[in-house]
Amino acid sequence: MKRREFLKKAGVGAAAAVTASAVNAPYVIAQKKYNWKMVTTWPPNLPVLQTGAVRFAERVKEATEGRINIQVFAGGELVPPLNTFDAVSDGTVECGSGAAYYWAGKTPACQWFAAVPFGLNAQGNNAWFYSGGGLKLWEEVYAPFNVIPRPQGNTGVQMGGWFRKEMNSLDDYKGLKMRIPGLGGKVVAAAGGTVVLLPGGEIFTSLERGVIDATEWVGPMHDLRMGFYKAADYYYYPGWHEPGTTLEVMFNKKAYESLPKDLQAILDAVAMETNMWSLSEFEAGNGAALQELITKHKVDLKRFPEDLLAGLRKLAQEVLEEEANKDPMARKVHDAFKKFKAQVGVWGSVSEKAYYDVIADEYKLKM
Repeated sequence: MKRREFLKKAGVGAAAAVTASAVNAPYVIAQKKYNWKMVTTWPPNLPVLQTGAVRFAERVKEATEGRINIQVFAGGELVPPLNTFDAVSDGTVECGSGAAYYWAGKTPACQWFAAVPFGLNAQGNNAWFYSGGGLKLWEEVYAPFNVIPRPQGNTGVQMGGWFRKEMNSLDDYKGLKMRIPGLGGKVVAAAGGTVVLLPGGEIFTSLERGVIDATEWVGPMHDLRMGFYKAADYYYYPGWHEPGTTLEVMFNKKAYESLPKDLQAILDAVAMETNMWSLSEFEAGNGAALQELITKHKVDLKRFPEDLLAGLRKLAQEVLEEEANKDPMARKVHDAFKKFKAQVGVWGSVSEKAYYDVIADEYKLKM
């Protein structure tokens, strides 16, 4: 009797398990899949920038178990690089990758979310976005365009740029034709330069042919790959114009909000992971590339003179105030950024700066 009762109970349990499995199976099979397109401002296969966008798509597919599949197009493959924002805004594609200062023509406030001359570094920007209210402001700025932004990377402190002539004083910017975007470009214009905005794929040829006299791009890892040392003699630092440039992934609002909450959370999490990954890649790669530029290609590495930097800093303060006065949203963002910068700057002076000053001798350039 006990054996017969046990088998009976076991049969009921097995049947229940099969029934539960059958009930749940349609749910698993029927989960909606989303096939998205992403366009970027970056040239094909450009390390960290374009490959980071591709990595983002791969990680999203992995994390969602195939529920979101994103096909990535480099700049010019589906839309022109500087049409990325419009393509996301009007729903031509579901998402895009670039840098917010490219869209200054849409709204001047967006520039603070990429790079501010003499502003925050990567660590400071991340603190502002994630813990200081910066991301909420960014969302507010993009909202009228039906776009939702997320930080997706950071270049760290950039180089000052490649120049076909030496830069000895602020006067040397007068008449200089330079490829430099964002607020940094407006500072160069205030110094008397002519700003030329070019996508990455057009910079080398323009520099080589003398269409431009100077260019900034990113840092040693990318500058080496772009071959700028073949077209300009002087490589300047520090990157006063972009001390910690934030890269972005942006989503069409309708597409993003059509997703279940768990998929929205995955997109946000992968964007944050990609943000950390990209900064790590830049930090790891720039040192080796700088040494190669100096030792193998005999690049003339120069620091901007202190008087020149002081002049640029004064102009930057004036430019920022002028840009902030263009509309109420720009003023709101600028004031919030300035307040947060002052707050973290005091801490940074007794933490990061003080520490680097102590160990500075360990990091002398090996010329």
